[in-house]
Amino acid sequence: MAAALLPEAVPRLLTPETLRSAAKQSQGIHLVPLSLRRAIKRYLRDQDKAHMNRKVLLLSTSFDRAKGTGAELAAAATRGALLDDPNAPSGAEQRAARWKVRSTYGDIGLQYREDETVAYVASRMPAIYAACHRVLREVRRRLPEFAPAKVLDFGAGPSSALWALRAVWPKSIEQVNLVEPSKEMQRAGQSLLDNLKGLPLIHSYDSIQELNRNIEKHERGHDLVISSYALGEIPSLSDRITIVRQLWDLTSDVLVLLEPGTPQGAKIISQMRSYILWMEKRKCRKIEKSLSRPPSNMKSIVAQEASLKNGSFVVAPCPHDGRCPLENSDKYCHFVQRLERTSSQRAYKRSKGVPLRGFEDEKFCYVALRRGKRPEEAWPLDGMKFETLKERHAKRKPEDLIIDYDDQFPSEQDEEVPNDGGDSLVPYASDEHELSLFHDSEEAEEEEEEQTIRADLGGGWGRIIYSPIRRGKQVQMDVCRATKRDASEGAFERVVVTKSKNPTLHFQARRSLWGDLWPF
Repeated sequence: MAAALLPEAVPRLLTPETLRSAAKQSQGIHLVPLSLRRAIKRYLRDQDKAHMNRKVLLLSTSFDRAKGTGAELAAAATRGALLDDPNAPSGAEQRAARWKVRSTYGDIGLQYREDETVAYVASRMPAIYAACHRVLREVRRRLPEFAPAKVLDFGAGPSSALWALRAVWPKSIEQVNLVEPSKEMQRAGQSLLDNLKGLPLIHSYDSIQELNRNIEKHERGHDLVISSYALGEIPSLSDRITIVRQLWDLTSDVLVLLEPGTPQGAKIISQMRSYILWMEKRKCRKIEKSLSRPPSNMKSIVAQEASLKNGSFVVAPCPHDGRCPLENSDKYCHFVQRLERTSSQRAYKRSKGVPLRGFEDEKFCYVALRRGKRPEEAWPLDGMKFETLKERHAKRKPEDLIIDYDDQFPSEQDEEVPNDGGDSLVPYASDEHELSLFHDSEEAEEEEEEQTIRADLGGGWGRIIYSPIRRGKQVQMDVCRATKRDASEGAFERVVVTKSKNPTLHFQARRSLWGDLWPF
């Protein structure tokens, strides 16, 4: 009975005004927490600046070379093989060749020794933290009842995702299992977490196999499993699929995969998304076949319970569970998070003859999947009526057209007097207010208020891909949306909103950004 009343109640919660708040998923310029900046600065305290500049340059060169050699290694890599970078130069830069394919299940694509680890913490860790925080924040908004207690971080590196997890869910996390094959990365993560208080129970493992050996079978389920910027360093597709299948088996609720916002990263995310959805659909079909036979009553009850637990659906960014509409096209699904550069990034990163900007844009691809069936929700615009601009003007009263010119220009008394408190520059605007990594009580109350108005998990919310184009009194948006009510299929469409036909949605479209939702 409650399920039947739910679709009628949803349109009452959403109004033209609350649609904008529910659709907002993008984040402005992100400030790296003060505690993380201090931890990075403390970790790099004994490093020589000239040597650090060289280490960061070698790491960047290695990443650039990896983009071109990934396809070659994927074709040439076999289990138990040891490969060098085919494009690696001879001489001093030979140390930048870090491709190494050797494992039992998953290949270790890139080696992280001491120099690479230090350069990674200085130049890459803040950006990866910002991308992880952006994705996990959306998972929390879309799943307000979800509060993970046990977490698995695969390819943890220097624990970038752990810092984001603690920022998004500061109270619920009780245990974290880190899987990181590099000992140098493990030591860096421990050093960065040294002075933090209230940390959960943390265990580090070299591989998934070691994790499974040290954990009982009934304790292997994790509320949240996250893999950030790790699958792209595994050149073999078969090993990638094996690892993702292992991660899915270790997931009891939500799995999050992040990769760099490149065509290769988007391809990896699309492949892993399709594989998990296909695998769970196949399980459901087998269960349906077993239910169609006339079994005993006991077997029927067990099969029905299993059918409820199986299945999977995409929480974000896709609004549907069908084939990606951008496959076999010249476009790829990715998003951008802008962050203010830390002092270490400004000190050690170089630009090509241009002054280094105070911010950088981190491009990333991601997918968040959840076990179970996608809930059937009413679409947000069902039963909602909008006025055209002509109808809105017809309802105006004569007194609304009177302009009070005294209110248009501020008087001398109303003008603000500038504060001559000194010209000292503060590197970060948040330094004066931020005391720790965790949210203050006032911020937590504001976030709880934001979560009261949220976009549901039904197929009625599309995703804005790329930046909207504003031309005069119309806005054009590229939107990925569901074409069926059950969100089983999707399409990539160009949506045009004009002010004359729908001024309410036009107002929302002008304020929408890349990565926000769009109601249907």
